[in-house]
Amino acid sequence: MNIRRSVYILLIAALLLSACAAATPQTLVIEKQAQPNAQDNSSSQSGGQSAAPVVQATAAVAAQPQAEAGSIAPQPTAPLKSAPQSSAPLPGVPLPGVPLPTAPNAGVEFQNYGVNPYISAAEDHLSTFALDVDTASYSKMRSYIEQGSLPPADSVRVEEYINYFDQGYPKPANMAFGIYADGAPSPFSGDNAYLLRIGIQGYQVTEGQRKPLALTFLIDVSGSMQINNRLGLVKDSLSLLLDRLTAQDTVALVVYGSSARTVLQPTPANNTAAIKDAIASLYNEGSTNAEAGLLMAYDLAMRNFRPEASNRVILCSDGVANVGATDPEVLLSKVRGYVEEGVYLSTFGVGMGNYNDVLLEKLADEGNGSYAYIDDLEEARRLFVDNLTSTLQVIALNAKVQVDFNSDSVAYYRLIGYENRAVADQDFRNNAVDAGEIGAGHSATALYAVVLQPNAQGRVATVQLRWEDPNTHQVREINGNFNTYDLARSFSETDPHYQLTVLAAQYAEVLRRSPWAGSTTLGQLAGMAAEMIYNLPENRDASEFVQLLQKAAGFSR
Repeated sequence: MNIRRSVYILLIAALLLSACAAATPQTLVIEKQAQPNAQDNSSSQSGGQSAAPVVQATAAVAAQPQAEAGSIAPQPTAPLKSAPQSSAPLPGVPLPGVPLPTAPNAGVEFQNYGVNPYISAAEDHLSTFALDVDTASYSKMRSYIEQGSLPPADSVRVEEYINYFDQGYPKPANMAFGIYADGAPSPFSGDNAYLLRIGIQGYQVTEGQRKPLALTFLIDVSGSMQINNRLGLVKDSLSLLLDRLTAQDTVALVVYGSSARTVLQPTPANNTAAIKDAIASLYNEGSTNAEAGLLMAYDLAMRNFRPEASNRVILCSDGVANVGATDPEVLLSKVRGYVEEGVYLSTFGVGMGNYNDVLLEKLADEGNGSYAYIDDLEEARRLFVDNLTSTLQVIALNAKVQVDFNSDSVAYYRLIGYENRAVADQDFRNNAVDAGEIGAGHSATALYAVVLQPNAQGRVATVQLRWEDPNTHQVREINGNFNTYDLARSFSETDPHYQLTVLAAQYAEVLRRSPWAGSTTLGQLAGMAAEMIYNLPENRDASEFVQLLQKAAGFSR
């Protein structure tokens, strides 16, 4: 039975039992502070040992009033446990991994970015990274599981497993972003760390408030797109998206095989007959000249640029390029100038085998867009119907987070994932350094493993978010503190969304054979997830995750 179909059965069971579930604390809201000199290009490091003052937020987007500061959770009555000593996982002392059978990697290009180590807070108290809302790695995993194998270890990017899920953060009212955090002792055997979840939630833009869309679809119609009807899935996905567009939007269509050609000039989206005819006319042809396709699509988009709209090229491909420029860096150089002019690039991958994950991810990162993988029409519906505005309307450019750990409270910390999104600490306020982009209503979450000092009390970390407003190009910055009294006493007391995040991250750690996964097995994770789901009875993605875990556990026996 297909996992997505059987999810409905699990949802019914969860709904029946949800009334019996214990209440869990809500995610903590970190209070926010505006930075007075947010537009500097200084390369000096931010943060320090003292906690930043917490004041009412003023770093809202233009024309949005100030919001009330958030609340901090009450201090728990029970004392925190002592920080781990010699049994704690420290830098250079990885725990034994668990060997797992995985799918062969033939014909597929992934990149191993390594695994972040534990860092001594006394030696380096700053952790800086670019935000990421890509989800392709998780969807790719689902496709491997559905076809009967675990994904290749190099395909796993932990942050994309985490960010696939709704985190349950409240949407900020009348301001650009909210910063949220919670944490608890790790539930995994032999791991004496606390797991700290840090979340960034963007403001919501309704369908009626979104900008017009000027979309140029760039469709790979080469021979490799004939495998398993990849082109057919793309055509069906575009039809779903077309049903969500309005008369204010425009659609153009460029295809490439051995060469590139324009199939449809920019056309009002309410002219559905002309657009659907153009989509239906697509057929597989020739080799894969991605360079020619990118140049033609961007030329068309620039000649028809609409200042009032979100101008975007949408690339649908398996990422394989074998004619013209094929090196990712060369192709990226073709895109950079157009992106600076305001035409962004999002990439959507399709297909199993003969697939270039590296190219599609890098193009999206350089193009101020996101990278997703479409394994079936349900995922296409999720991206283009349920989350159209967040997929295509950007509310933050060059978004970075810097976490300043208090070495009086924290002995060691480790960022779980984001290995290829690292930013030098001194570049946090360097506006010339490219970072991540966030769509309307999107959230981005990072998970840290933190080893506390013995009898730690007080500030654990200060979280700082910095981004550029895409409309005014003003640079904004907000921050807030997380303290030891904000930590839950046990994993079972935490918000179920936090539990889902921790389990998804550990699942990714096991799949990529991280030395920090310890002795955790997929079977153990499946059991924990089955308990967690009863507190998220209406969450289809969480229910599907449980079934994927159960199926993956069967492969690893």
